[in-house]
Amino acid sequence: MTNWLEVSMTVNGELAEAVADVMARFAPNGVMTEQAVKFLDEEDQGTPSGDITVRAYLAADETLEETRQKLEESLFYLGMIQPLPRPTFSPIEDQNWMEAWKVRYQPITIGKRLIIVPVWMDSPEPGRISIRIDPGMAFGTGTHPTTQLCLELMERVFDSPNLLSKPMTVIDVGCGSGILSVGAIKLGAVFALGVDIDEASVKNSRENAENNGVNAEQFQVGLGSVAEVIAGKFDIRHAPLVMANILAPVLIRLFEGGLADLVTPDGVIILSGILEHQAADVIAAGEKFGLTLVDRLQINDWVALTMKR
Repeated sequence: MTNWLEVSMTVNGELAEAVADVMARFAPNGVMTEQAVKFLDEEDQGTPSGDITVRAYLAADETLEETRQKLEESLFYLGMIQPLPRPTFSPIEDQNWMEAWKVRYQPITIGKRLIIVPVWMDSPEPGRISIRIDPGMAFGTGTHPTTQLCLELMERVFDSPNLLSKPMTVIDVGCGSGILSVGAIKLGAVFALGVDIDEASVKNSRENAENNGVNAEQFQVGLGSVAEVIAGKFDIRHAPLVMANILAPVLIRLFEGGLADLVTPDGVIILSGILEHQAADVIAAGEKFGLTLVDRLQINDWVALTMKR
């Protein structure tokens, strides 16, 4: 393995591109930039804010000192045009980053019967129903409280004959990694429809379904949201179990767009992605369209709700 020398410099946005261009001349693997974010409102996924740190990595080989000297000279000349801070140099020991990451990603038990297991690992609790997930770009690896809350409420629904009769179909709005749909099928659903507005999520959902032995006849996944389901773009338009793990303001807007209409009479909907102070507004939005709160779970500041039609 190769060791590296990290060179970094924190500058304002105006200078970041010029610094990155200089560093890139000496770093064949490219440079990276890092910037803080601030959240403008409850739906903002993060707006870049403040200074930018530019990082590059020089191979710690026989040419390192010469390369470092040339880089420092180039940055010095750039600094003559506009003052720059001194670069910071830090030795980095190489390692297999993917394997190190896998070691830290451990199985997660949910409720009484479920366990989320990364695809590269055997389940440590074979008595539980395992949902095998390959974490990708899509949201829903099971590590976030919103996903865990959804799965536990879903397990409760399947274990409560007074809430739903079996067999059942499921609609998963904003399916992300497909973890909720796969979990529903493993708990006994005969068919699940997963929709998402992100193409990466659709792809990741299909892959995770395959990892769990769930075929296309059991799980349909496609690009879209509530409007596309209502319009009949997919095989089903309604289901006795609907799930939506999305930000609270989006849930409220989706109710206005027909989210409650996806739930069959006497069916239930599980809602997550809700901060504690937002729960009352989401409940009110559901009640406006004929839903009644029947269950609630909370982890830290996150809340999930089950509402019945």
